[in-house]
Amino acid sequence: MRKHTLTLLALLVVSTATVSADDRAVVDTLHAQATSGNTKAQVDLAFRYRDGKGVAKDDTESMKWAHRAADSGNADAMELVGFVYLRGAVVKRNPDIAFSYFKAAANDSSQAAFHLGQCYFGAQGTEQDIPKALEWWKRAAERGHGRAASTAAMAYRSGEAVAADAGLARKLAERAAELNDPSGLIVLGEIQFQAGELDAAKANWTKASKLHATGATGHPAQPSGNASAQQGADLLKLADYRRRKSEPGKFAFVQMPHIHQGYNNCGATACATFARFQGGKIGGWDFKKLCPSPLGTGTDWWHLLDASAKIGQRWKLVTYTPDDAGFADATAMLKRELDAGRPVVVDFKYIGPQYPGGFAGHTLSVCGYIADENLYILCNPAVASPGLQLITADDLKNFWRSDYYGARAKAVLSRPAFVSDNH
Repeated sequence: MRKHTLTLLALLVVSTATVSADDRAVVDTLHAQATSGNTKAQVDLAFRYRDGKGVAKDDTESMKWAHRAADSGNADAMELVGFVYLRGAVVKRNPDIAFSYFKAAANDSSQAAFHLGQCYFGAQGTEQDIPKALEWWKRAAERGHGRAASTAAMAYRSGEAVAADAGLARKLAERAAELNDPSGLIVLGEIQFQAGELDAAKANWTKASKLHATGATGHPAQPSGNASAQQGADLLKLADYRRRKSEPGKFAFVQMPHIHQGYNNCGATACATFARFQGGKIGGWDFKKLCPSPLGTGTDWWHLLDASAKIGQRWKLVTYTPDDAGFADATAMLKRELDAGRPVVVDFKYIGPQYPGGFAGHTLSVCGYIADENLYILCNPAVASPGLQLITADDLKNFWRSDYYGARAKAVLSRPAFVSDNH
């Protein structure tokens, strides 16, 4: 066994060395061209270093070449630089700089136009302007940007900061699906599902599920494309459950409205869907405006709780310990609430180098469970409508935890949740 392992390793090393030599020659040529001022080569190098394609991943080199190309007016390079500043994982986050780059590139880059729409929608580097956001998304969709089309479709479908328009929502979702955008296929499938066009819905969800690798379930920290593909698989599994009556102790599904959040507005958006479920009419941005923190920034959970009282709803914040006993108590509460037809808002914490500062938080709802498979159903404002995702109990246990959901938590790790206090 040892000999075979070494032989296989040697073959892999030879193969990798051969590929690396070929890649090195290509990269050397690009370096020579880029150094002499070839903008196309500079952009190519920037993306190669960003993605680790043919070279070791190197964010510093990526930004060096992207800046050079951007200074020459290359729209793709400006979009890359802008997104790095918006994201803040490589350089210090600066939405003002990001917005400037996106605005400069938007007429020539559909990706920059999409991001510009995101900035206007989520008040990133500029004042919030929903009409301008939708206009840039629609322009990007016309030029072949599927995600821009699906994002605009969700805004019109839910009436989030714009008058609801089911016809335009469907038209934009069809455009996104035509462009093979995975989130567009999800949204169009949901529109069809709600219209009783079950076969068409399943066809679109199946198509979405084949665009990226999927598993028995996914998890909320997946990249958007993977999440939409997994959503397709999840929605196919859930199609029959969603039309069944809940069976307490065995299965529950609570139909919630869905609003696709803007940038960094998961808390207020999840709470707005919770409020809408209880008969309210408020949207995610209006809920956010009831809190003291600025648009486009995270929201303290005690401010969210105060906001619920301002709209005449009674919620309470409950917490459970982050250990096994606490999880058992927390999931028992979940099932009681879900069996009674009430969803629960929870806060997740993601850990990893891909997040600025090494971690990120996210607020979403639990809206169902399937007991015999030990699965829970999420309604997530960060993914495509209807926002439904399956999650295993083990993943729920791992993600449902937070030590910074509110200042009054005093950095104590727990499993927080909002539940209705109207009963």
